[in-house]
Amino acid sequence: MSAHMMDYPLNTSDILKSAALRFPQQEIVSAMPNNSVHRYHYIDAYRRSCKVANLLSKQGFAQGSRIATLAVNHYRHFELYYGISGMGCVVHTLNARLFVEQLDYIINHAEDQWLFVDPELLPQIEALAGKIPTVKRVVVLCEEQDMPSSSSLLLDCYETLIAAEPDSFDWPRLDSKAPCGLCYTSGTTGNPKGVMYEQGSTVLHAMMSGSSQYLNFDEWSVAMPIVPMYHVVAWGVPFSAPLFGAKLVLPGCALTGENIHRLIDAEKITQAYAVPTIWLTLHNYLQQTGLTIDSLKMVGVGGAASPKALVKTYAELYDVYWMGIWGMTETSPLATAANMTPAMTSLTRDERYELQSSAGKPMFGVEIDIFDAAGRPLPHDGETRGNLRVRGPWILSSYFKGEGQDKFIDGWFETGDVAVITSEGYLRVVDRSKDVIKSGGEWISSVELENAALHYEAVNEACVIGAAHEKWDERPIMLITLRANVAYEEQALRRILQEKVAKWWLPDAIIVVDELPHTGTGKLRKVDVRDTYRNYLLDLGKLSE
Repeated sequence: MSAHMMDYPLNTSDILKSAALRFPQQEIVSAMPNNSVHRYHYIDAYRRSCKVANLLSKQGFAQGSRIATLAVNHYRHFELYYGISGMGCVVHTLNARLFVEQLDYIINHAEDQWLFVDPELLPQIEALAGKIPTVKRVVVLCEEQDMPSSSSLLLDCYETLIAAEPDSFDWPRLDSKAPCGLCYTSGTTGNPKGVMYEQGSTVLHAMMSGSSQYLNFDEWSVAMPIVPMYHVVAWGVPFSAPLFGAKLVLPGCALTGENIHRLIDAEKITQAYAVPTIWLTLHNYLQQTGLTIDSLKMVGVGGAASPKALVKTYAELYDVYWMGIWGMTETSPLATAANMTPAMTSLTRDERYELQSSAGKPMFGVEIDIFDAAGRPLPHDGETRGNLRVRGPWILSSYFKGEGQDKFIDGWFETGDVAVITSEGYLRVVDRSKDVIKSGGEWISSVELENAALHYEAVNEACVIGAAHEKWDERPIMLITLRANVAYEEQALRRILQEKVAKWWLPDAIIVVDELPHTGTGKLRKVDVRDTYRNYLLDLGKLSE
């Protein structure tokens, strides 16, 4: 039977081209490193992205060539997203928080050919001079007068390069399977792996994630992705916001409570997206200053488990809906969300906060399930824990260059998360498989212990790891940071923990520290804590002998 519909693959360039036509005067606002604020509109972003595409198309790059960016959230980075991917190359976003050695590995593994870099981040690339032979050109994202006065690298100025280029471009119609983006995983258990996004999968993800099933964008929305554009594409917001016509606010890199509040207040932001530590930072600032966030109606929170105590805080102090979400680099990245539903209005506050602190339900196109160690499906009863798998049209089917094949099982991607799923379809990730504590043959969830600790107002942040134990193999220990000017008593914290978790889960030690280590995206870096405290209980026992 012959086909009845046109073979018309959707491309990333279609998103910005449509935004320029439908929402030409909608704003993109960028907080710049020099504390200035840059404003322009979708029509301006489209024209400048055309300039980028014209510049690159003259270089003779083969389709799929990798072009790297090392930049934070601002309008020039936004232009590169579209100019590079739209003309047929691949935007390879480099994580600005990585060590130089990790950048060295990733750039060489990806075989990047050009590299666009913020002036403030240039020293990281200069440290790699002579070590990244595939990179033929380094372009600094600035005006000519802001170019570095000296460098170990031969540099070009972004604004100078694109100035003479035409502001229109004949975008190619690329195959839906053509690559358009590349992002590497964190590599906490080995070298980072590359995740290659495709034209069609990226557009599908933008269509669904920006819809009412997820982020719920429209022309009235003022959206701020605080999650960085250099990591998992700022959760896809630079693609989904323009598709639905939302005003886009890009916060740069100064992610203090003061700066976040300033942008929310000045731009009347209605929804924003970040990991839990960012919302904890903002809450602390608001408590210290007495300021408000009246325009903000919803925060999307992922990258780590949502603490129920913070869900309650944002609801009752700020009238902000906390939407727990889940996804990962390998899922493009958004997959599930705890949207506000009519059914929630009939729940008690505590029941509603419980749902909001979950990862929510999968949006259309995404399937999730849990399995035992033998690969057998487990019941969705909200209690049974299993290994989480996911599949769908924007879920990874293989890593770049064919690595990590053990993650792909019978058409599913094995996430490495331990989770439960309720009969209503709500997902709750209870731990990473590598972070679950096995004590005397029984499992203890570090995430649930951490969330329980946050119900004590003196605790600012908590990190739980399994420490080696002579009898039980592992026992939980808890490291905490404290809020300023709030009294703390360990016994008071232990009483709260006893109310929230089983008695045998209670930590063998609670340690107050000045700070906890985080990844570049704000997640607790438990590998560092384990390295330092793995033998804490054994050493404590030796001292007491």
